[in-house]
Amino acid sequence: MDIKVWMYLIYLAVSVGLTIWVARALARNGQVFLEEVFADERLARAVNSLLVVGFYLLNLGYVTVSMKHPDPVDSTSQAMEELSMKIGLVLLVLGALHFFNVFALGRYRRNRLRQMAPHPPLAPIGRLPMQYAAAPHQPAPHQPVPQPVGAPPVGAPTVGAPTVGPQQGGPQQGGTGPGTNPQAR
Repeated sequence: MDIKVWMYLIYLAVSVGLTIWVARALARNGQVFLEEVFADERLARAVNSLLVVGFYLLNLGYVTVSMKHPDPVDSTSQAMEELSMKIGLVLLVLGALHFFNVFALGRYRRNRLRQMAPHPPLAPIGRLPMQYAAAPHQPAPHQPVPQPVGAPPVGAPTVGAPTVGPQQGGPQQGGTGPGTNPQAR
């Protein structure tokens, strides 16, 4: 027999064997993934078998179309080089089909989970005002009031100020002057 015929036979045997092995492995291990994607075991089995049939058709079709080699093969080393090139292309096609299937099924799963979510995630459109128990600029009764450096203590009369009436810095009752606290009314 011619070297080219042996190359074709080896190519067919290796390519068909790889296709069957990969298809069985993907069908067996992909069943769990498909059940998660479709959330229905019966539908997952049906899609799995359809994917296996499509995988066989596409890959074996590629193997048979790419089998032809127009140039003559004169040596065994040239036959091995051509054989490795053809088998490498078959492996690349197998890998591309696998990743395409995983990508498409992953997108389908994300869309299904997004549709099943009770509330879609939304960005906040504003902030609510904070509610305080006491006005934020009034210190609590047990905390000292911060005073500027050199200022007299709170409640001490200032020079030239009348000693009758409310002290400077203290709350006034019923007034509308600058010391009036509008939130204390």
